[in-house]
Amino acid sequence: MQELSGMVRYRFRHDDDDVDVLLEGEAEWVKDLVAELGLQKVGWMMPMTSDSVSMDSSGIGSSATRSPRKPKDMGPTPDPGRIPVIRRPIGELDLPAKLLDIGLEQPIKPEADDLRDLLAEVEEPHPAQGPMVVDPMGEAWLRELMRIVVRSYGVTAITTETIALAASDYLSDREDLELELFLEALFRRGLLVKIHGGNSTGWGPSPAWLASSL
Repeated sequence: MQELSGMVRYRFRHDDDDVDVLLEGEAEWVKDLVAELGLQKVGWMMPMTSDSVSMDSSGIGSSATRSPRKPKDMGPTPDPGRIPVIRRPIGELDLPAKLLDIGLEQPIKPEADDLRDLLAEVEEPHPAQGPMVVDPMGEAWLRELMRIVVRSYGVTAITTETIALAASDYLSDREDLELELFLEALFRRGLLVKIHGGNSTGWGPSPAWLASSL
């Protein structure tokens, strides 16, 4: 959990299991309750505005106790006259060229063979640990694959088929339905995100999992 103080809001939702958790209150109380529920690695926490409803120790809001405090510095008054007006015919914006002008490149779709070659150059990772880990090395290698996808190609997800072609033998030879179930289990643990599009499903790493050391 990120370090926050004061009034905060924690939210975790899992539509497949009809789970919807919403906590509001003092940061320490919310963090303790999140830890007690075992939700430290999922959901998100954000500060509440200074005039949000106050919360008592039971977590019940009181509409009669609102803080009158406002932010001291709201920044300069907006000046619409300083916003440049740019007009061009519809469809004539060369977005790739504009991205290159500011130092950004378009994401490149990774090919399974290239991913496999890059994965072969990675030093063997430490096995994943934890009571919910089913395949420690498979989970560790999948994270390395996702790191390559994000950092080398600038994309946030790849398809199940690409994962199978690039790393099936790193994932205990899982393919098809067995691989789908393995990825789905990691999604339910908050380690992967799932993206539906067209006729395929994409899988990408959650930022916290990608940054962790397992």
